[in-house]
Amino acid sequence: MSRSRRSVLASLGAGALTAGCLGVPGADDRERVSLLLNWTPNGLHVPYYAARAQGFYEAEGITLAEIRGGDGSDFAARQAGLGNAEFAVTSGDQVLLTNGGGVAVSSVGVMMQRTPTVVFATRESLGEPLEDPEQLADTRLGTGPGMVRQLTELYLEAVGVRESVELVDAGYNTVQRLLDGDVDAAGGVFGDAIDARYQGATVDSLDIATEVPAYGHLLATAPDYAAENPETVRAFLRATARGAAWATNNPEAGVDAVVEANESLAPVREQTRATWDRMAAAHVVGPAVEEHGWGWHESAPWTTVADALREAESGEVADPSAVWTNEYLDTDDRYVGGYAERVS
Repeated sequence: MSRSRRSVLASLGAGALTAGCLGVPGADDRERVSLLLNWTPNGLHVPYYAARAQGFYEAEGITLAEIRGGDGSDFAARQAGLGNAEFAVTSGDQVLLTNGGGVAVSSVGVMMQRTPTVVFATRESLGEPLEDPEQLADTRLGTGPGMVRQLTELYLEAVGVRESVELVDAGYNTVQRLLDGDVDAAGGVFGDAIDARYQGATVDSLDIATEVPAYGHLLATAPDYAAENPETVRAFLRATARGAAWATNNPEAGVDAVVEANESLAPVREQTRATWDRMAAAHVVGPAVEEHGWGWHESAPWTTVADALREAESGEVADPSAVWTNEYLDTDDRYVGGYAERVS
């Protein structure tokens, strides 16, 4: 029996038990959906595994039959748009580029209100704690490709040090280049800074989100699917918001859910917990969530990313006002509209 087949059967079995406890429709009555992640499962994906383990999707009348590891946000956005997965974890830049390339995909919820992009350094590489962006002047700063580099450049411009910083293409080895002393500082995501810390370095970081409005993970689906299945989309988002809130308030059990579903994470469980703690504390809640509820979109982050893509000539960029919607966010739900209060 294949792993995916075992996962489906296990999910259905768990759902049958949960149905009896929660008084929801039987498994045969539930809409079956799948979720494609942007990458291999890790601490950033805790909410989905926690929601599934706690039976929150079943409580909403749907079965999350499969959570699949992905091959990047570009792949995830495209597969959702093509209908090969009902939902996908992706990013704003890839939603814009996928639509620009002719495949319609829509962001229906924001999981991370603040970009995970950071500038970080070790005490050894910089010679002192990184506390102020002015310390980056006259340094060699390595970044990977794509949106991380573009957001890092926007941050350096915003804090007034871009002209004095030598940007180095570190490929996909940013952390190692920093630890080897090839660069003085690095642009990456906060998971990279955590990785460097768990390799023994003393690491300090500056959040790019303090100067550059941009989102992190988004939940996307095909517009036609959402239009034809609006209640399923709303149910999926309600359950996911509940999972995020539950895992924020029960972080050990939340991390257990993703580790138990992915044995490869067991050796790095502590790092997985650190990643989730950082995401839950600093990236899921923001002013839009406090005012409107979990998952809420606003236009400014989309415009920031669209402008950066056009400046970098990254490809055809869709109209940023046409690729997202708040239509399926049930703000009357206690875990959507009341999210901020439930995790405070």
